[in-house]
Amino acid sequence: MTTYAIGDLQGCFAPLQRLLLKIDFSPHRDRLVFAGDLVNRGPQSLEVLRYVKSLGHAATTVLGNHDLHLIAAARSGHVGRNDTFDDILRASDCDELLDWLLAQPLVYEDTDSGALILHAGVPPQWDRAQTLSLAQEVSSTLTGPKSDKFLAQMYGNDPDIWDEKLRGIERLRFVVNCLTRLRYCEADGRTHLKPSGTPGTQAQGLMPWFEVPGRKTAQDTIIFGHWSTLGKVHWPQAQVYGLDTGCLWGGCLTALNLTTMQTINVDCEQFQKPHAKD
Repeated sequence: MTTYAIGDLQGCFAPLQRLLLKIDFSPHRDRLVFAGDLVNRGPQSLEVLRYVKSLGHAATTVLGNHDLHLIAAARSGHVGRNDTFDDILRASDCDELLDWLLAQPLVYEDTDSGALILHAGVPPQWDRAQTLSLAQEVSSTLTGPKSDKFLAQMYGNDPDIWDEKLRGIERLRFVVNCLTRLRYCEADGRTHLKPSGTPGTQAQGLMPWFEVPGRKTAQDTIIFGHWSTLGKVHWPQAQVYGLDTGCLWGGCLTALNLTTMQTINVDCEQFQKPHAKD
């Protein structure tokens, strides 16, 4: 059995089918782990969601910011003008699809390779065990009786630094922001969620989350998506792999073989112009 981690799809179904042909994927033999953002901005979010769900135990995804946004929009009835998941909300199996999505983790631990797979980043203060524990806190809330309340208050950039004393919605929001939105932070771990450019273009004092000195997950292999402008997949000194290679913007869709740690990709047609916010 081979496990493949796959970067952000954002509703781009045709490139996924080409990639699976290229890696000779068999759901009876192999396993797929998606790095989040299955949906939104691309043209076929419904097809993507139905297909990944149909794979059963052969596939899982970690939750990305667009996945959580879909769930929140379904609960609130508010859909943004740039969202492209109306087809999901109108689908006869919408509730079934969203229940499946809600049950997906924020962090996936691959037992064979030891890698952690998540959508965005990890602040420097968290070690592996705390990252997994905090992700589970959010998952328990999402599937529990306070789910609607949390989703209604999920949005926002504060708090912007971790404190063990954080409780309630502020604690959960910080965890979600790191695991699904983080790219840059300061040396003390203070998060900056708006910058999204290639490393080297950021303001003075900011650095990619995986380059913060003293990061407690520095010895862990971490695989993530979310950052389509990163410029390369493998950052060997940091032991991280960024798999969002801009499929939505006309880049490519990338899979990482977790046995060989080799990448495979297919070119993608441009579904949106790169200036659109991701």
